[in-house]
Amino acid sequence: MCRSDVRQAVLAKNDDLAARLREELAEQGVAVVNLLSSPGSGKTELLGRMLADAVARGVPVAALTADLATENDATRLARSGAPVQQVLTDGLCHLEARQVRERLAGWLPEDTSVLFVENVGNLVCPASYDLGENLRIVLMAVTEGEDKPLKYPTAFGSAHVVVITKTDLAEAAGFDESTFRANVQRVNPGVEIVRSCARTGDGVGTVLDRALAARDGAPAHRPPLAPHPHGHHHHTESAPVA
Repeated sequence: MCRSDVRQAVLAKNDDLAARLREELAEQGVAVVNLLSSPGSGKTELLGRMLADAVARGVPVAALTADLATENDATRLARSGAPVQQVLTDGLCHLEARQVRERLAGWLPEDTSVLFVENVGNLVCPASYDLGENLRIVLMAVTEGEDKPLKYPTAFGSAHVVVITKTDLAEAAGFDESTFRANVQRVNPGVEIVRSCARTGDGVGTVLDRALAARDGAPAHRPPLAPHPHGHHHHTESAPVA
């Protein structure tokens, strides 16, 4: 069996497990939101603000946060008052449905309505792995460059929502938002793009609202590289850009 065949077999096994996990959690009334970004995008800070906002609204939420090492992010997120667990991947550059399912066993509070999963900081490997999510949010900071969607079409092309972070630094970074938005639309036509700043709270409520809408069964945007079995395709980073 060639390397490509092995990879496809691994992804197929993951997809099957993710589909079962999605069904099991749906029966419990839980929606899963998968957060993807590169390291340093401000993903953890934004998630912390969303969790705190949800707690303030009386919405029962929980979070899993993944890293190769340390429990620093779980400690930060727990300050929100929401239940949080750390997943250590021991060097693996992404989360898999198996790891999520194992970490949830015996832990997820019964009244949870939204489970946020903060994936490993990486825009390559995590994009190919369905985690049983109902909503996939891909984030990018204004400091990362407007061409990121073209460099990582699998990640941005599988997003239900794209979030621009650290917008308070846009002017200093020389961020060309119109170019970024055009590049996102090239790989994922019609996807919503939300501006956010965890420092000021701008956009935090909007992103949380999208998660709650997924929980309530609102129809989501259909990305061209849908991140779950309803049209799931596995592409490499050489995927063509329209």
